[in-house]
Amino acid sequence: MKRIVSLLMVLAMMATMFVGTAVAETAALPYAEGTVLRMATGYNNAKTGLFFSADVAGEGVTLADGVTYYTGDLKPTWVAVEAKLGVKFEDKYQGNSATKEFDFWKDRLDEVDMISGTAAKLTEYGEAGSIVNLAEHLDKMPHFKAYLDANPIVRLSITGNTSTGAIYFSPYFDGVNDIERMPLMRVDWVIKLLDGEGPFTADACNMTAAPVYTPYMPTSGKVTVDVVSLDGTHVEQVTKDYDAAGNIIALMNAAGPMDGVTAVNMLRDYIDVAYGGYYGTQRSNLFIGQNAAWDADELVALLRCVVANPQTLNGTDSVQGLFSREDDNNQRRVDMMRFAGVLFGVRGLESRQDYLWIDAEGNLRDARQEPDAYRAMERMNAMAQEGLISKSFMDSSKESTKTMLENDLGFMHYDYNQTQTVYNQTALQEGEKYMAVMIPVAHWFDGTEGGVFMRFTESWRSVKTDGWGISVAGVAGNPDKLNACLALIDYAFSPEGQILMSYGPDAFIKTNEDGSYVTFNFNGQEMPVIADATFDELWDKASGNYTNYARQFLGSTLSFAKSQAFEYQCTHPVGKEGAGKLSVAIALGVIKHPELALTENPWYTSVPTVLPNTKQENSMISGYTELTTSYNSAKGGQNLFIDQIVNGYAVEGMDDADASAAYAGKNMSGKQYLQLKQRAWTRLQEYYTNLPK
Repeated sequence: MKRIVSLLMVLAMMATMFVGTAVAETAALPYAEGTVLRMATGYNNAKTGLFFSADVAGEGVTLADGVTYYTGDLKPTWVAVEAKLGVKFEDKYQGNSATKEFDFWKDRLDEVDMISGTAAKLTEYGEAGSIVNLAEHLDKMPHFKAYLDANPIVRLSITGNTSTGAIYFSPYFDGVNDIERMPLMRVDWVIKLLDGEGPFTADACNMTAAPVYTPYMPTSGKVTVDVVSLDGTHVEQVTKDYDAAGNIIALMNAAGPMDGVTAVNMLRDYIDVAYGGYYGTQRSNLFIGQNAAWDADELVALLRCVVANPQTLNGTDSVQGLFSREDDNNQRRVDMMRFAGVLFGVRGLESRQDYLWIDAEGNLRDARQEPDAYRAMERMNAMAQEGLISKSFMDSSKESTKTMLENDLGFMHYDYNQTQTVYNQTALQEGEKYMAVMIPVAHWFDGTEGGVFMRFTESWRSVKTDGWGISVAGVAGNPDKLNACLALIDYAFSPEGQILMSYGPDAFIKTNEDGSYVTFNFNGQEMPVIADATFDELWDKASGNYTNYARQFLGSTLSFAKSQAFEYQCTHPVGKEGAGKLSVAIALGVIKHPELALTENPWYTSVPTVLPNTKQENSMISGYTELTTSYNSAKGGQNLFIDQIVNGYAVEGMDDADASAAYAGKNMSGKQYLQLKQRAWTRLQEYYTNLPK
């Protein structure tokens, strides 16, 4: 039951995260009332800046606070910041991604005071003297300092120089210490195919393709894995008995192409025998239950059943298996590569920095130089050859989650829960359900002898790769500007500032007549409830997409520390259901993940978002352009991992896994790149060891 607590109580509870203090303590940062700050800051396009763009405001947009905003007006969050801090914002944002925005201004930094950029770029230019070192001002920034003191791994992630302890950007957290991407399925289709007494029947079906994919999991013996009990109360073990059942892929491959009905019944029989009747007639729980234990081979078998039974699933003669959010957008297509890492136990494909990960000996590794990464992509290519990956992904045609779901075309993809499960309301019909499902079991080599079959996700929230920095040239000779910029960052990390940067102003939050907040318990902490009008507006203006609404209309969640509490309230009930199952599994230790700390087994340590390379080292790294451009995750970029999923080994000199890894290491300067990153990682560990705790 929701309960009413005062604003001061909420702020006090949030302040338990800090060792410090009231906003008034920023009096150590004096500046003139009305100080103008030139802001080249935003998220990634013209719609997501501090000021309303024409394509958002139109001829005027009236929001839940009762105010009508026009093109060029400050968004509500930043109106509140102006009033709170007594500053004046001037719009300099060009509407670009962090990389392109910084590149636009890098030779004109005297024209801006605060600027968006990637952590790597801001640190590089900070080391060159162009971006203000925030560490030199921490004693005047009590809230920011308290946040770093309370979260030392955050400081580790943003330290740009281990000799000076320099920090060149304010970190951005899109949530922290929580899962990010997850597999999503049309669970109603799984139920149709797998559940019930007796054999599966259908009036019509297609044939499966000639098999190309080969077994990843064992073909004999037994594998025991931990699962959460069906009721979510405890951990129990299930055994995959390959001696009794065989490997489902080996069985299907031996049989060759078969009709969809035969394929489904073969999978049903396998589940019954391999798991000793554990799932009963609700075989779908192998994939969609709280007690799910599926692996890559079982998924491929399910995908074969899906694409061979469109008549049962969507009433047509065609259905697609795996797809990406936008099949013509490289930024979204790379999610297929990330999913491969989860399926086949490959680190570095969802790293916080480039493709880096830390092995059990504490050394940095680069997935681009690991044969296992290419073997995983070749397995994905085998799936593609069988028609288990969408045609639109294969030819980069313009297809999206929405059209895949509203037209009953697509079965599954790997993405963010809130933004994708919103389609349960906007694209799906009654009885249809698109939901997050459990992370798969895979063979992970975490340093233990022989590795371990477990669930592990590298998609773990930490400091994001973008942030805001202060331009040295912009504030040079003007202490008012410098102090106002510092005060803005400090305020954003105060309890009050964190609510504002997540929720927007109080007018968008549910309050009592005395101004108190209505709160709910979120991850053990009392957090505000959004106003009813805000919730209605979210659906009216952004079709339930929280991040689009917050960034485009409120101006919140553009940077700094974003709480997931607002987003959670806006998640569709189906989204909450699926995410809830994963949350239980994480809490009970069934899903493992990188830790935001230096762990006893370094394999579990999250790679920092930025590493403190020197100016000379950064200059050398920036010269390794082929490595960067060949494994790009940007919208218009190229990614060789994605190319391999589509075409297989198709680049001369990279014609098998070992050759591909060696090619990236040698011909693309990968070895030199990794050596320079390792130097910085070694220095950072030494710095952290000596950092006062």
